[in-house]
Amino acid sequence: MKNNLFVLCLLVFGSVMLNAQKMPVSYDFGEKYHDRYRYSNLVAINEDDSGGYVLVRAYYQGLILKPKGYLIEKYNSNLELVSEYNYKLKGLDFVDGFLKNGQLHLLFLNYNLDRGEYEYWVHSSPVINFNFKEKKLLSIASQEVNDAVGKNYYNRDFSRGFTTAILFDENKTGFVISTHHKKGKDNKHMIHMFDTALNKKFEYDFSDEIEEKNYAFENVTFSADLQTAYMVGKAYFKKRRFSVDERKFQYELIKVSQYGNKTQSFVDPGKYPEALYPVFVKNKLVCVGFYADRKDNRYNGIAYFDVDPNTLDIRSQKYNPFSQQFMDDKFGREEDKDIKNLVFKGVEITDEQEIFFNAEEYFVTTGLETTGAGQRIKIERYHHNDIVSVKLDANGSMEWARNINKTEVTQGDGAYASYSAYCKDGNTYFFICTAAENPQLINNERLIFKQGFSRNRNVFMISLDENGVMDYEKIIDQEEARLPLMVSMPLKDESDDKMLFYAKRGSRKQLVKVNFK
Repeated sequence: MKNNLFVLCLLVFGSVMLNAQKMPVSYDFGEKYHDRYRYSNLVAINEDDSGGYVLVRAYYQGLILKPKGYLIEKYNSNLELVSEYNYKLKGLDFVDGFLKNGQLHLLFLNYNLDRGEYEYWVHSSPVINFNFKEKKLLSIASQEVNDAVGKNYYNRDFSRGFTTAILFDENKTGFVISTHHKKGKDNKHMIHMFDTALNKKFEYDFSDEIEEKNYAFENVTFSADLQTAYMVGKAYFKKRRFSVDERKFQYELIKVSQYGNKTQSFVDPGKYPEALYPVFVKNKLVCVGFYADRKDNRYNGIAYFDVDPNTLDIRSQKYNPFSQQFMDDKFGREEDKDIKNLVFKGVEITDEQEIFFNAEEYFVTTGLETTGAGQRIKIERYHHNDIVSVKLDANGSMEWARNINKTEVTQGDGAYASYSAYCKDGNTYFFICTAAENPQLINNERLIFKQGFSRNRNVFMISLDENGVMDYEKIIDQEEARLPLMVSMPLKDESDDKMLFYAKRGSRKQLVKVNFK
């Protein structure tokens, strides 16, 4: 929609081989197709039951670009475009979309002005023959507010009267909708649990828990029977007085079912857990993330908590400080030693119960920009910076942590920024997209990928082996990849060891498939 302000700088520290080892991948390009919607965002990408693919794009039209509908594209297993369906729909805020048992589901949040309430709707259709049906999942009486959906990771605003969030687990087996409405003395916080067949599993009134704290949930996992949700988030204290060395929130794990709730706080003197992620490792519930030695999100290491899934008692915990190698990866000889604002991008569990996880430094800045007419308008810039990759053993001890330094800034479609990752045989592979032709070597220890001036993009792959040893290679040249890949929105098929990427610029589009050997 808006032109991307894209700056990508990748710093890789340590020993660098003159000839990078060939990455264990091959790739296929689909045919380039003409596309009549120049301005659009990819909102969902799924594999259908026949081995083909279904993609959903929100498109925008008009002198002042406004959302007009959703283009649904169907491709076969040979990356050939089979059909397109234009679902003309406007006025609703898109939340998420997914494919389940041959049905495409699109989730929306709508404010009904006549009824004075927020409504969650799902529009569903079989992908064989598109025929969308609408279903209201729930409604909440409230005045209309700006930005009702809580998307800010760090400064959630509870003063507007209504805020809501929707959370899926890693495998999209289910989702929870959190709704918090406050008007005068009325203060209502509800938690609604659904499976991805859109069956409501339970509804729980969480209002008694918000007398002293407001909750901003960030991540969720579910029990195998989808009867219990384990949500991690920030609990913001409402009335308590704070000293200068205290934070106004703490991280908590909330267990919720139709029968009640339990809470576990992660509070240790001199330790501040951050960005915790709940995951089941076989029958063990684990929360992994980061921690700081002071209150300002400046991370010092990796936190690990083994939690009893029934009582939420902490059975064991570990605080793993970042190694000197990690600090050298990130900072070199610089004096600034701050690591902050890390957001989880993925968690993988091996058969040996080892945990691999990746996170990214993410934040939003605002500024003023002068238009061609001389007007000054407020803009938001989305920053996708360093990648942090970590390996923990089965007991939560850190085997290694590596930092990949990069800086990306965009005002528009974030799908072209950031990265994607894939784990295979103990190795982690990262995909980035940049116009840099070759990295620059500085002081024999840093590799820098500069953006360059080309509109085309090379695809680079960075690998971390089972010991955390880093390598890289350009796997797709810009002469082949004439269209930039939406590198942060892939379809991962772990059963067939492949990834699918959507590539688009202007009126041209194609699919690119990467196969792991």
